[in-house]
Amino acid sequence: MANGSTFSVIGPDVTIRGNIEATVDLHVDGQVIGDIACASLVQGEGSRVEGEIKAETARLSGHVTGRIEARNLVVLKSARIEGDVSYETLTIEQGATVDGRFAPLGKRGNAGGAQAQAQAARVVADSDQDAQRKMTLAA
Repeated sequence: MANGSTFSVIGPDVTIRGNIEATVDLHVDGQVIGDIACASLVQGEGSRVEGEIKAETARLSGHVTGRIEARNLVVLKSARIEGDVSYETLTIEQGATVDGRFAPLGKRGNAGGAQAQAQAARVVADSDQDAQRKMTLAA
């Protein structure tokens, strides 16, 4: 795993068709049609990802069509997500659009639809007992 000093950038004028695997941090301002697996992902406002995202940390502000799995996920107000989201900690800014189900990491296979949303709400309520999983709504 990278020590945090290395990162790669996909510029706004770049379209990648295919999967991306990186052991470093990745900043996407362009378009990716394929899956992304990386240590940390920062998605720019004008960018688009059509595929699955797997990252330790992800900060999303563009358009994502596909499943997202991240330990620490921040969804900014400009983000539009179409797909299911698995997380350990989750922050969503007011104004973000998410069309999919939320489930804590490890619970995705057991929870579906309303159950997943109820489970996410329970995660907030149980945050004092389970400090490792939490969901917050940012103002």
